[in-house]
Amino acid sequence: MLTNLIVTILVGALAGWVAGKIMKSDGSLIRNIILGILGGLLGGWIASILNVSYGLVVGIIIAIAGACLLIWLARKLFK
Repeated sequence: MLTNLIVTILVGALAGWVAGKIMKSDGSLIRNIILGILGGLLGGWIASILNVSYGLVVGIIIAIAGACLLIWLARKLFK
């Protein structure tokens, strides 16, 4: 259980950092990590709706896509 939490945080941190670079976000590292974790949840939810099964690498890509979507939404909402 603890291992899954650590992996989730590390994947979220990586996804948030990559999404911040892709989206040219000026946010802090902590903000990007939070967006990465939330993006992973959002991406995982969308993948489950689409009935997509995935492993670690595809999970990271899904988390990055979810974080990019969250950054885009935040820009649109708080512009």
